[in-house]
Amino acid sequence: MFDYETLRIIWWAILIFLVCGFAVMDGFDLGIGMLLPFLGKTDDERRVMLNTIGPTWEGNQTWLVTLGGISFGAWSLVYATLFSGLYTGMLVLLFGLFLRPVGFDYRSKLPNPRWRSTWDWALFVGGAVPTVVLSLAGGNLIIGMPFQLDMDLRSSYTGSFWDLFQPFALLCVLVGVSLMCLHGAAFLHLRTEAALAERAQRIICWSAVVFVVGFIVAGIWVAVGLDGYHITSAIDTSTITNPLSKTVSKESGLWLANYSMYPGLLLAPVLAITSAGLVVFLSVKRYTGLAFLASCVVVICAIVTAAGSMFPFIMPSSTSPSSSLTVWDASASRYTLQLLFFATVLMMPIVMAYTAWVYRVLRGKVTVEDIQKNQHVLY
Repeated sequence: MFDYETLRIIWWAILIFLVCGFAVMDGFDLGIGMLLPFLGKTDDERRVMLNTIGPTWEGNQTWLVTLGGISFGAWSLVYATLFSGLYTGMLVLLFGLFLRPVGFDYRSKLPNPRWRSTWDWALFVGGAVPTVVLSLAGGNLIIGMPFQLDMDLRSSYTGSFWDLFQPFALLCVLVGVSLMCLHGAAFLHLRTEAALAERAQRIICWSAVVFVVGFIVAGIWVAVGLDGYHITSAIDTSTITNPLSKTVSKESGLWLANYSMYPGLLLAPVLAITSAGLVVFLSVKRYTGLAFLASCVVVICAIVTAAGSMFPFIMPSSTSPSSSLTVWDASASRYTLQLLFFATVLMMPIVMAYTAWVYRVLRGKVTVEDIQKNQHVLY
C-alpha cells in the first residue's frame, strides 16, 4: 500500500480535484444565476435559462458537500481552523445558497411579474454571494489567514469578516465572478438558441477579457507585491508532524518558487489564458460544445495555478507563519487516509459515471417553445 507521504500527496490532489469539480459542475449554475436578471429579456427567456440547469443544479451542489466532508475526514485541522475562523463568511455563504432551492421551486408558481422578478433577484443573490465569498476565501488563503495555533493546536483567529476585503482578495473576486459568468454563458450558448444564445455569446467575449486581464494582474501582483511562504526547517513527511515544529519564511515572490522546481506547473496559467481566448473563438464559430469544454479547462487551470503555487501550504498564517498548515502536518492519520482512499476509489467512479449518464440523457437545447408547451411542468 502507499506510504504516508504518498497518501498525503494523493489526498491533496483529491482535495484540489473536488474543488475543481465543484467549480466546474456548480460554477455554470452560479454564473447563470448571476446573469439571470440581465440576460433574459422576457419571462420565457428567464425560464429557459433556469431550465437549462433545473434538472441538475441540486446534484452539482453536492460537490460542495463532498468537499466539506472530505476536508473533515482527511484534513480535519484545516477544516477546524478554516470553518471556525471564517464562521461569519460561511454563514453568509449558506444563506446565499438557501435562496437557490426556494427560488427554483417558487419562482414560477404565480404569474405575477413582481413575484417572479423578486425571485429572479433572489436567484441572482444565490449565485453572486457564494461566488464572492468563495473568491474572497481563495484570495485570503493566498495572502495568508490571520490565525495562530496554541500548544494544544487550538486555533485563534485574530481577524474579522471585514478584514477579508483586502485589495488582492477583491481582485480575486473580480477574477472569480468573471470566470463564473464566462462558464455560465458558455453553458447557455450550448443549451439555448436564437436571441438568448446570441446575448450569451456576447457575455462570453466580455467576461473572457475581464478574466484574462484580472488573472494576469493577479499573477504580477503575486510575483512582485505579495508575500509568499516557504518552509525553512527540516520536516519529516513520513510521520505525523506537529505544525508548530517547523519554521516558515515569508517574503515577496516565494509563491513562484514551485515554478522553477516544477516547470510543468507553467502549463496551468498558460492554459487558463489561452483557453479563455479559445472559448471566445469557438463560441464565435458556433462550436458551442467545444467552447464549453474549453471553459471547463479555464476553471480547472485557474484553480490548479493557485494550488500549485501554494504547495505544500494549504492554509498559511499571516500572523504566525510557523502555525501555517501544510500537506505534511495537517492531514489525518495514515490509517484514516487509507480507509478514505478505498472508499473514494470504490464510490467516485460510480458517481462520475452516473453524472455523465445524467448529462447525456438531458442533453439538447431548451427553447421558448418548450417553456410555452410545458407551463405547469418546468421551472
